[in-house]
Formats: sequence, structure tokens, C-alpha cells
Amino acid sequence: MSGFRRGVRIGVDVGKARVGVARSDPDGMLATPLETVPRDDRAVARVRELAEEYDAFEVLVGLPLNLSGNDTPSTADARAFAAELAEAVSTPVRLVDERLSTVSAHAALRQSGRSQRDSRSIVDQVAAVVLLQHALDVEKSTGRPPGNPTPPAQEPA
Repeated sequence: MSGFRRGVRIGVDVGKARVGVARSDPDGMLATPLETVPRDDRAVARVRELAEEYDAFEVLVGLPLNLSGNDTPSTADARAFAAELAEAVSTPVRLVDERLSTVSAHAALRQSGRSQRDSRSIVDQVAAVVLLQHALDVEKSTGRPPGNPTPPAQEPA
């Protein structure tokens, strides 16, 4: 595990109505669900509070790309949320490819016997767990941080 950076990471799945948040243990072994944050004008502040509360050294925000790796209608929204978050937190924010994380989350919840309606409140947390676990696995196998750094939002000129 040469190159793997020790410390808690926060994973964020940005949705139109809700933001799923997960965290890793300091050794990066396991991602666990943390909270579903309503997507309102306090969402960025709440994710910042969670990052501070768990002393995270990095926040990973899922970047929803389509299967061929191109932007989707949700991509710009995730980038904007990540940029706003990068301005609000003192730790690095990285965008990580989250293709299929929500699909995987729905499948896992279905397999556990939950209907889609019953899963609505936690599917965003599970999607955050899926993207964070994938990012941890990528870093362990490559020795490099996953995704790309997000610059803070720029004020319009």
C-alpha cells in the first residue's frame, strides 16, 4: 500500500434534491454512510461542518459522467457544488468519476429487499459510499489520489 495517504475522507454524491454524504475510516478500509443533506442554500455549509467534525483531510465529490465519459446535465451542477465547497472548506476537494454509483446504490438496496420508494431517503448516502469506496480502491491500486482537484468558485468579473 505504498502511496496510500492515511486519513478520513468525505464522499459527496450531489443530487438535485439531496446530497448524500459518506466517510471513510482513517485507514481507508471502508466507506460508511453519514447523512443525507437537503439540497438547499445550507447544503455546502452542512457538508463543510461534517468534513470538520470528522477531521477529513479531503472531500471527494462525485462527477456524474455518461458511460462514454462525457458530461451529462448533472455534471455542471456537480462541478459548481464542488467549486462552492472548495471555497468553503480548508481541505482539498477532488472531483471523482462516479459513473454508475447511483445505479449501483439502487441495485444494492433492491437486493437488500428495499423498494425504490423506501430507499429514497438513503440512496444518496449509499451512492456516496459507492463513489468513496471506489476512490479508495483506485488510490490503493495506483498509489495516486483519485480524480482531479477542484479550484474554488471564481467570482464573476
